[in-house]
Amino acid sequence: MSEDGAATTSNKTAETMNKNQQDKRKHKVIIVGAGMAGLSSANHLTKNGCTDFLILEGRNRVGGRIVSIDMGSQKIELGANWIHGVLGNPMFELAMQHGLISIINIPKPHKVVAATEDGKQVPFQILQEIYEAYVCFLRRCEEYFLCQYLPPPDIHSVGEHINLEVELYLNGVDCQKEKHLRKLIFDCLLKRETCITGCHSMDEIDLLELGSYTELQGGNIVLPSGYSSILKPLCDNLPNENIVLSCPVRRIHWKRKAALRASASAMTASAGGTILEEDEDDGGNESDDSDRTVTEVPVGTGDAQQGSADEHKAGEAARIIKSSTANVVVECENGAVYEADHVICTLPLGVLKEQSETLFVPALPQYKIESIDSLLFGTVDKIFLEYDRPFLNATISEIMLLWDGLEENDGEAADGQEQDGQWLKDNWYKKIYSFSKVSDTLLLGWISGREAEYMETLSHEIVAERCTEILRQFLKDPFVPKPKRCVCTSWRKQQFSRGSYTAIAVGASQDDIDNIAQPLYSSPHQSKPSVLFAGEHTHANFYSTVHGAYLSGRTAAQILLTPDSPQEIVMESDSSDLSSWIQGIALD
Repeated sequence: MSEDGAATTSNKTAETMNKNQQDKRKHKVIIVGAGMAGLSSANHLTKNGCTDFLILEGRNRVGGRIVSIDMGSQKIELGANWIHGVLGNPMFELAMQHGLISIINIPKPHKVVAATEDGKQVPFQILQEIYEAYVCFLRRCEEYFLCQYLPPPDIHSVGEHINLEVELYLNGVDCQKEKHLRKLIFDCLLKRETCITGCHSMDEIDLLELGSYTELQGGNIVLPSGYSSILKPLCDNLPNENIVLSCPVRRIHWKRKAALRASASAMTASAGGTILEEDEDDGGNESDDSDRTVTEVPVGTGDAQQGSADEHKAGEAARIIKSSTANVVVECENGAVYEADHVICTLPLGVLKEQSETLFVPALPQYKIESIDSLLFGTVDKIFLEYDRPFLNATISEIMLLWDGLEENDGEAADGQEQDGQWLKDNWYKKIYSFSKVSDTLLLGWISGREAEYMETLSHEIVAERCTEILRQFLKDPFVPKPKRCVCTSWRKQQFSRGSYTAIAVGASQDDIDNIAQPLYSSPHQSKPSVLFAGEHTHANFYSTVHGAYLSGRTAAQILLTPDSPQEIVMESDSSDLSSWIQGIALD
C-alpha cells in the first residue's frame, strides 16, 4: 500500500474544489504544496487577515509526508512518526491546545533483545555497554560543530569517525568471539542511525555538521489519534475553496520583466518553437527564452489529436503568461494558469532535486541549484506486519537483528551496475535493523537507503515472506506465523516526495539550507520577494522534522506580512510561558 493509496480525501472533493477555482485566477499569494509548511503558511496568513491565497497540491489529500491509516485497531504512521521534543515545539503546543495528547504520558515497558543470525540472544549487559559507548561516540561527533575543533586527518564523515572509535574500543577486547559480537551490535546501531538521519550510510553524513541539528528536549511523543489528526485544526481555519487538490504545478514563472534572454540567432535556430515578444513596457524588441519553452510544439509519435490538444493548452497558457502583469505566474499540469503577487514554494527537497532546473522559469540561480544538489534527501521506509494473534514474548518490545557483517562493497567489487543490482536482490533485507512492537499483533521494521529503494520494487507478499523467514531465523522458532497483512511505504517512488527527509551530506553545510531558503526577487526594486521557500529542508536547525517545516512556513508567511503591519502579527500562542518565548525566537 503506497502512501497515496491511503488518501483520506476523495477525488470527487478535489474536483469540486478545482471547479470552485475556475473563476478566480489571480491571488495575492499562491502556496505550492499542502504539507505542513504550506498549511502553516496559509494559517499564518489567515490569522493575520490575508485570505487572498490559494494552495495548489499535487496529491488528492493534504498533509504531504504526514499520513496515518488504520491497521487493525491501531493507527499507524506511514510518514512522520513522532513529535520530536516538547519545549519550544509548536507541534506539541498545537496538539495540547486541541486535546490531541494527554500531558500524562505513561511510557510502555521497553525491553529490547538482540539476537544473532543463529538465534542466540546477547546478554543484556553487553547490549547496554555497547549502546552507552555508541551514544558517547555519537555525542563526540556532534561536538565538532559545537566546539569547532578539528577531527583527525582524513576523517570527514560521521560513519568514518564512529568506526574509528569502534576500532579503538574493540582493540581493548581480547576474545575474538566477544569482539565480533560487539562489532555486530555497533553495526546494527549504525543502521538504525541511517533511519534516524535519513541516509544510506553514515559515511555520507558530514562530520562537522552533525551538531547543526537542534534536538528539542522532552523525547518523542506519539499522537494516539494519529499524526494526521494535527492536520484538522490547521485545515479548519482555511476556506475549502482556498485549497486545490490533485493539481501538480508544472512551472513557476517568476521573473516577469527581466527574464534571461537568448540571442536572436539562437532563438531562430530552435526548431518548433513559437517566438513570443517581451512585454511592451520592457522594450518589446527582444524575445524571452523562458516564454519560448512554454510554447514549444511537443515532439514525438504520439496520438495527433492529443498532441493538438496539448499544443492548444500550451498556447493558451503562453497567451495568459504573455499578457499577465502579475509578479509570478504558476502553470499547472492540467493546463490551469494562476497569477500571484507572491509564491511560497514548499515542494520537498527530493522534488526540487528532480525538477529544479525545469520547474522555475527562468531557472533558479546557480547557487541554489548547487545547494539543492549538495544536500542529501534519503529514503527511509517502514514495513508493518499485522498478525491474527501475538507470538512474541509479552515482555519483549523490540528485537534487534545482528546480521553478520556483510559489506556492500562485496557487491560492488565487480564493475557494472548489474553486480550491484544482484547484491541488492540477495541482501536488501539485511538493512532491516530491528522489528519493534506497535501492539501485540503489529510489528514495525525500518529500512533505509538503496535497500529501501529496492524494497519499493517488490510486492508486499515477497516482503512479508522474507520478514517471516527473518523472524523465524532470529527467534529460532519455525512456527512464527505469516502476517495476515503487510504494508510497506514507498517514499522514494512517490511522485510528490521522492524520498523521506533532509540530511547534510559530506561537503555540504547549513549554508546550503540557508541558500535554498533564500527568497527570490523579480527585480531589485521589490520590497517583498516574488518566490519564497519553506519546508523542513529550509530550516537550518530543525531540518528533517515536522516542526521545522511548520516554523519555516510561518516565517515565509510573516515575511509577506511584516512590512505592512508588524505590530499586528498574531502568533499561535498568547501565553507568556517559556515554551512560547523560545518558539518566538525560533522564528528568526
